[in-house]
Amino acid sequence: MEYERGAGNLPVDMNMSAGSPNTPATHVAREDCPHLADPEWEALQRLSTVIGETAVATMLRTLSPTGQHGVALGFIMKEQREIAARAAVSTPSTPRVESLKLHVNSYVGREGEPLLRWLVEVDTAITARRIDDPLSKVAFAMSCLGRRARGWASRAEFLDLQQGKHDVHAYAQRPRYLVSNIVTNPIDEATKAVTFMKGLKDGPVKT
Repeated sequence: MEYERGAGNLPVDMNMSAGSPNTPATHVAREDCPHLADPEWEALQRLSTVIGETAVATMLRTLSPTGQHGVALGFIMKEQREIAARAAVSTPSTPRVESLKLHVNSYVGREGEPLLRWLVEVDTAITARRIDDPLSKVAFAMSCLGRRARGWASRAEFLDLQQGKHDVHAYAQRPRYLVSNIVTNPIDEATKAVTFMKGLKDGPVKT
């Protein structure tokens, strides 16, 4: 699994514990990332169990704070999609009732923009709108992302693309949509091809 690309072009945070001779290169402490909200830091800790602590530490040392926000948000949205997909199978349908449509400010991903407050606003709006279907919850949250933040989430989903139960034609439509949302540091053609082939349920060889 891969995450935010183009990290080599972003400034390195020289204040991180990489400069301490007593701190292992594979570790970044919480106090080294005061710009990250607690949910973002916790998401990166969960990410380290997937791709390894060294990989996460490398990202934190090379990505700008804005890039770090993007990786955390992308992983949070990926987790929500997986939870929604598992729950959708067993969630019964409910009668449509009148709901209250609260406004949610878009999360753009600007420096210092509070992710935790946005997550609370989204959760409150979902409850007020009586959205019970897990997939619909994720779709609503995605609709509340600004263009750059939507690009981060789309990049994370694209790099973990799976065909699943879709036929090849339907599967091919999803990456096209996701790539269209990625404006900053667009994904190169080679990565597009490799990711698409890797996600095919029968492997890269198709007839």
